[in-house]
Amino acid sequence: MVLGKVKSLTISFDCLNDSNVPVYSSGDTVSGRVNLEVTGEIRVKSLKIHARGHAKVRWTESRNAGSNTAYTQNYTEEVEYFNHKDILIGHERDDDNSEEGFNTIHSGRHEYAFSFELPQTPLATSFEGRHGSVRYWVKAELHRPWLLPVKLKKEFTVFEHIDINTPSLLSPQAGTKEKTLCCWFCTSGPISLSAKIERKGYTPGESIQIFAEIENCSSRMVVPKAAIYQTQAFYAKGKMKEVKQLVANLRGESLSSGKTETWNGKLLKIPPVSPSILDCSIIRVEYSLMVYVDIPGAMDLFLNLPLVIGTIPLHPFGSRTSSVSSQCSMNMNWLGLSLPERPEAPPSYAEVVTEEQRRNNLAPASACDDFERALQGPLFAYIQEFRFLPPPLYSEIDPNPDQSADDRPSCPSR
Repeated sequence: MVLGKVKSLTISFDCLNDSNVPVYSSGDTVSGRVNLEVTGEIRVKSLKIHARGHAKVRWTESRNAGSNTAYTQNYTEEVEYFNHKDILIGHERDDDNSEEGFNTIHSGRHEYAFSFELPQTPLATSFEGRHGSVRYWVKAELHRPWLLPVKLKKEFTVFEHIDINTPSLLSPQAGTKEKTLCCWFCTSGPISLSAKIERKGYTPGESIQIFAEIENCSSRMVVPKAAIYQTQAFYAKGKMKEVKQLVANLRGESLSSGKTETWNGKLLKIPPVSPSILDCSIIRVEYSLMVYVDIPGAMDLFLNLPLVIGTIPLHPFGSRTSSVSSQCSMNMNWLGLSLPERPEAPPSYAEVVTEEQRRNNLAPASACDDFERALQGPLFAYIQEFRFLPPPLYSEIDPNPDQSADDRPSCPSR
């Protein structure tokens, strides 16, 4: 009898989305198949799967213990989110080589289904960083007698969803700073920077509208700029390792002395980046928008506005709410901005009540109506009579202004 060979061992997932990419979140069921193709018959002890999700950080630092002594300090930490094992063929013990413990698989292609449920507790989003990662994978192991096992590992993606339509992420972010340049005993005028964005939460692919005003009263040429930064923080053994990366940036026009530049919604697009990771105890991924003034020969003047990159995009209702809150919650006089529209007039009387309705309600009342009016009294009759009369004409100018305000004496000039 000629023993067969394993031609291929693959893992495929039952995708939940239209893009055929295995993406899941906490509480989802991960299902798929282990595909085994063999030539000839083979004997198998077991076919197992092992699914695991974990976050892990690792970095090293050089230390000096004396004048001529140095050593390397390792920092490692790990958090496990789930650990699932299942047997698709055979039994638990792999060291049992007895003939009755074997399963025979015939030549051809074979599929073995598997499924498991992700924990309901929050999971960290899949991530690959400089000193750590968050990974989720399924591993298949085919064990045969007197042969090395055949192993295959395949990763899948987990997103811990962040909905940017929450009130905290729809709130505007703003700030103001000023810097005065000094050179020995000479002091020039200040450089001032004010900036604002409509909200804190965004999703990849969106563009951030930046409203800013930069005033240069110094004697130097300055350049306003803006940039999005990603900050990766890794924690192990009470220490922290931080990595800051540039994601996107833009440059404004150079400002000479005495000039001012205003950004009325200058756009900075967010490229495809990993969502913020805020719930992992050993890895944290945060974003910020830095609006700054590049000053030659001096420290830059900058404003940091925090960002959260989410997975659930902005709803139309959330957009209107954000727009209203951004205009009403902050004083934007320094940008010279005002409400974009004047209030609309109410609908006309003819659009609400037809002429037929008005005539019917002004027609002579029947005997039954007279009886009801007698019971209700004159006030009820008065209300019925004027119920369908047109309202007064709408005007944006008060026809009866407060005369007392005009009669007040004005402040004397000083």
